[in-house]
Amino acid sequence: MNMADYLHEKHFTLDQARRMLSGISHLVEELVALKKKLDARGYDIYRHQYFGGSGPNGERFFPPELERLVKIAKNLDKKGIIIKGLDEGLIDFPHIRSNDEEVYLCWKLGEPTIVFWHTIPDGFAGRRPIEELSTHS
Repeated sequence: MNMADYLHEKHFTLDQARRMLSGISHLVEELVALKKKLDARGYDIYRHQYFGGSGPNGERFFPPELERLVKIAKNLDKKGIIIKGLDEGLIDFPHIRSNDEEVYLCWKLGEPTIVFWHTIPDGFAGRRPIEELSTHS
């Protein structure tokens, strides 16, 4: 399998993802807090241009919380980390298993480290214990 067959250019080993996580978990925590603040103000972040929307919800300026949220999101994106859930602080790290299958190492805010993974089609609902990562399925 060559790299062109994979969805993502960047992939992490479990060790790399865990090391990266220790440096960015505070950012994920901040993302969740910013999203809560914006929700409380009735601000729909998905209408922001970064998330595929058209503009600042009819306001002239983007709230500073949104600017910060987008900055963090872009930073994580640049590192190759996928944000899956802003409400619960859910992120994925693309990974290549020993059988060459591209999967996600999955972490959710509150978990001590990365202890789950899932196939790309199965998503969060198909999370499996990290111990099963190296076994072929």
